[in-house]
Amino acid sequence: MPEKITLFWFRQDLRLADNPGLYHAIQKGAVLPIYILDDTPDNGTDDMPMGAASRWWLHHSLASLNQSLDGKLNIYRGKPDTLISTICAQHNCNTIYWNRCYEPARVRDDALIKAHVKNTGIEAKSFKASLLWEPWEVLKKDGSPYKVYTPFYRNGCLQAVAPRPPYPKPDHLTLIKDNNALSIDDLGLIPDIKWYTQMEACWDIGEEAAQRQLQTFLEKGLNGYKEGRNYPDKLNVSRLSPHLHFGEISPYQVWHSAKAEGILQGIETDLDCFLSEIGWREFAHYLLYHFPTFPRENFQPKFDHFPWQFNTDLLTAWQRGQTGYPIVDAGMRELWQTGYMHNRVRMIVGSFLVKNLLQHWHHGADWFWDCLVDADLANNSAGWQWIAGSGADAAPYFRVFNPTTQAEKFDPDGTYIRRFVPELAKLPTKYLFDPSTAPDHMLRAAHIVLGQTYPKPLVGLSDSRARALQAYQYAFGKSSENI
Repeated sequence: MPEKITLFWFRQDLRLADNPGLYHAIQKGAVLPIYILDDTPDNGTDDMPMGAASRWWLHHSLASLNQSLDGKLNIYRGKPDTLISTICAQHNCNTIYWNRCYEPARVRDDALIKAHVKNTGIEAKSFKASLLWEPWEVLKKDGSPYKVYTPFYRNGCLQAVAPRPPYPKPDHLTLIKDNNALSIDDLGLIPDIKWYTQMEACWDIGEEAAQRQLQTFLEKGLNGYKEGRNYPDKLNVSRLSPHLHFGEISPYQVWHSAKAEGILQGIETDLDCFLSEIGWREFAHYLLYHFPTFPRENFQPKFDHFPWQFNTDLLTAWQRGQTGYPIVDAGMRELWQTGYMHNRVRMIVGSFLVKNLLQHWHHGADWFWDCLVDADLANNSAGWQWIAGSGADAAPYFRVFNPTTQAEKFDPDGTYIRRFVPELAKLPTKYLFDPSTAPDHMLRAAHIVLGQTYPKPLVGLSDSRARALQAYQYAFGKSSENI
């Protein structure tokens, strides 16, 4: 009889170490490793295909994984439930293993595949690999899901079973190559126009690169994390988000490595803060699992009546980093050039869009989805709903980030602004955060002509904040008790 082989389906777990599904697959013998690109409209992102920056990253991540597999990663394109059934029949597979994902369409894929093979004698099994706690395992005492982060993390996650140790990297793999599979280039993930050149210089991609980035952060960024993470010119952020999204590193590896290093350095406060950020990632996926409409529908229905004022010119100016507010423009240009934005700045630019400009949070989420290398359905949705005030555990409606005072506080020397808004580099720091306040002779000395070399402010901060508060009152009623 022909040899029975196990099909292992790579998804958001593009690594060898701490890969539970792969670990268990190789225990059974020969493995057919596959990756399926499902970029059909019904892919769980509300008819949004994978963003351009994510596609670029995915190409290089798959290439790195393929190299680790000695060129034996089998690439396919289409609907997973149909393809997997066909592949199993062609290659005499009696087992299918994969690691779970939590986006609505991927949950549906899992159910369809298990239903298709239920009566065929094929074993189909999924594993926990990308979350520390399963969404259905952390519930309130009445069995309902948490809707506020702190109780979810402190009372739910931290009181549940502690995250398991990471699985080891396989020391031996017997892999099957399908000569009829596609190549990575066949997926067309890299665009013909090389707009990604600047971005390419900012990142190393793949499992080994993810491990190096983790070690760099633990050695140089964990100490002082709680305070330093708010300053965009400091090294106190991990920059692990794209590696985590594509599964080049697992949250178990990050969790246990951070705990060991934090205890070794005696920096419990910084460690607790960093681990709580991992907890926020868990919460975002938890919300997406329990509330599948989260990416497009307001978590708080009262926001359905908010009077958004769509304006193409305002949105385009924001997207291009031409708002006249340097910290906002620096953030948007960092996003375009690097595929990334510092988290503090994400909050500033988000608040400016939805509150000062009154543009719907969907427009911000869509732009981030296309431009971020760490674009993640759960995190992107949770972040934008938090900014808008419409989400779980959201920012209060009356909290409107002032981009000028935020810049003064978190970029006090102007290092970040000068890096990404170089036309302002010669302006004295006193006027850097709001060039419209600079005397004419200072502007001339810095070779700045407002409205020409750098835009005038799109809106006044005081007036636009007042308009935002009026809009909230209109949507929710005059009584703040309705907020």
